[in-house]
Amino acid sequence: MIKFMKSNYKIILPIILLAGILLSFNIKQKSDPEKDKILIGLIRYALTQGHYQPQDINDDFSNAVFNDFVEGLDPAKRFFTQEDLKGFEVFKDKIDDQIKAEQLTFYNVVTSKYLQRLQEAKGFYKEILKHPFDFNKDETFDVKYDDRAFPENEVDLIINWQKQLKLTTLSRLHDKIEAENDKLKEDENYKMKTFKELEDEARKATLKSMEEFFDFKDDLDDEDLFSVFINSISQEFDPHTSYFAPRVKKKFDIDMAGKIEGIGARLQKKGDYTRVDELISGGPAWREGSLEVGDIILKVAQAEGEPLDIVGMRLDDAIEFIKGKKGSEVRLTVKKIDGASQIISIIRDVVEIEETFAKTSIVNKEDRKFGIINLPKFYIDFSEKNFRNSATDMALEIERLNKENVEGLIIDLRNNGGGSLETAIDIAGLFIEEGPIVQVRYKDGKPKVRSDKDIMIQWNKPLVILVNELSASASEIFAAAMQDYNRAVIIGSKQTFGKGTVQNLLPLNNYYKYNKDLGALKMTIQKFYRINGGSTQLKGVTSDISLPNKYSYMSIGERDEENPLAWDKIESATYTSWNGYENFHEVVNESKKRIIENEQFRLIEQNAKWLKEGQDDTMVYLNYEKYKEDIESRLKESEQFKSIYEYKNNLNFTSPDYEQSLLKTDSILAQKRDIWHKNLSKDIYIEESLNVLAELKIKNYKPLVQN
Repeated sequence: MIKFMKSNYKIILPIILLAGILLSFNIKQKSDPEKDKILIGLIRYALTQGHYQPQDINDDFSNAVFNDFVEGLDPAKRFFTQEDLKGFEVFKDKIDDQIKAEQLTFYNVVTSKYLQRLQEAKGFYKEILKHPFDFNKDETFDVKYDDRAFPENEVDLIINWQKQLKLTTLSRLHDKIEAENDKLKEDENYKMKTFKELEDEARKATLKSMEEFFDFKDDLDDEDLFSVFINSISQEFDPHTSYFAPRVKKKFDIDMAGKIEGIGARLQKKGDYTRVDELISGGPAWREGSLEVGDIILKVAQAEGEPLDIVGMRLDDAIEFIKGKKGSEVRLTVKKIDGASQIISIIRDVVEIEETFAKTSIVNKEDRKFGIINLPKFYIDFSEKNFRNSATDMALEIERLNKENVEGLIIDLRNNGGGSLETAIDIAGLFIEEGPIVQVRYKDGKPKVRSDKDIMIQWNKPLVILVNELSASASEIFAAAMQDYNRAVIIGSKQTFGKGTVQNLLPLNNYYKYNKDLGALKMTIQKFYRINGGSTQLKGVTSDISLPNKYSYMSIGERDEENPLAWDKIESATYTSWNGYENFHEVVNESKKRIIENEQFRLIEQNAKWLKEGQDDTMVYLNYEKYKEDIESRLKESEQFKSIYEYKNNLNFTSPDYEQSLLKTDSILAQKRDIWHKNLSKDIYIEESLNVLAELKIKNYKPLVQN
């Protein structure tokens, strides 16, 4: 560090002096302390009185809020110093008292320092970017911000900024050099730009991106900052309890009603990063096929325009750049789950709720006909007069499959994050006569058994349910019930997501008369339990047949969230297993043998471990040659897994009879189904599910009487 300081004092000294000059510039003051005090009181009361598992607001709680608020404001550790934190530490065990007294001293002190540091950074990042970076120097930068300590002082802070800006510029420089090499390959007479010219271009692009970043930071107001503080309190209770500021509340679940033009992905803020949390089935990103759950979006470019760095940007602002008019192109620079960087081009389109509805495919296997129903969500829409929901749609799809004499059914719940509990109960009732489906426990500790009371069975043939790590909530309730009844073989990831809690959205103005919008609190109020008594919280549903996939070793489930509620068990409900299979255990064991012996599954398992290694390797070279070698080495290693993406199962998938006439008149629907069927023909998980389905035998099978 001393060597660095000596060789760079000409840069660092004026930067520190410049930072002092800037202190008087444009530091925003609090806009509405009265409203903030009201919010503190409301949130405290709601959480301590209404949360499923209320916590004591004490010194330990105070310490946790202290850390979460500081890191919530500065997740990438580029504004606060350890000297700043020492100044804050007087409040470390007093925040609980301030919350109870509705005092905002800690909040005001920290945000005042944050805004000061923000103004200082606006001055010195420009100074850093005036000077060419030395990409021959051997140095590294760890991008795992969670484990990194805050810089000790202002000098360390500036060194940290220099490394971050150097890394951003290095990434751009590498892209530009690759583009120049591509041009030379196309035209041997092309005169390539020099390294110096490209470094200058990359640095100027970084400067422009940082200017735009700070333009967004300038738009921060008290609502934004206070939301971070409120959420540092609410999320100490559990990861699904959170405060929605008024403008965030207005956007809440906008994609679940009507249409929106964009890429068809649900995004979530993780620290300084925008992460892909879900792809809407049938949407533009889903159709393009490259964007995946878990990808981190680093930059956004409009067609061939200059990419905008969105790291550190507010989620709703980042979304504004990603969404856009139908037919326009957006190019996303993403960090894949293996650590590789990739530019993905997506043509925006209208994303409709229609894409989340159940859809059915028919497949012939050895002259036998089987059905696959993909259910992306347990949906319900009360806004329609005769509202459509997943339960009535599933009943209709199954009725149609029965008419086509389909012998077995796969319900694909992969990536299904849940939805309506009512529809999950009704769908479970399609496969059993009657009985309990789920137990819901309230704050007072008394569980309520929710049951199917309709004795009619819609489907009495073999059933397989396909899940993965992203199958959550209502998906887990349905799969768990079918497993407890021994009604279906659960096949897929080792376990599902593990979200066994229920949230309620509370508009705060309903509880306090105030002339301004106070936003809303999403709060955990209940917990799910299987009918066998075990919670789905953390443990999810363990598959009868476990299949390796790329998420197998990733930190992606409820157990990887901060402050999740614990797993526990209550008394079992009274129920009788279905016991209708002749050979359930034999089929499960045969499948396990096939998986062990299958070369493709072995390769997928190796790939999953390799992906985890890449995720854990957070050290990045700032030396250009080493940075380039590291990328090339990773790409070369990935070649061994190429066959995973080239796999074909040689099965032919078609739409059911009723849909055939629709495809002739609706070219867009035909295109969507064609893409889905092509994906199914490359799907080894569907293939093994069909193997299991074909082997299952029903005792004393009798066809259902059709109305």
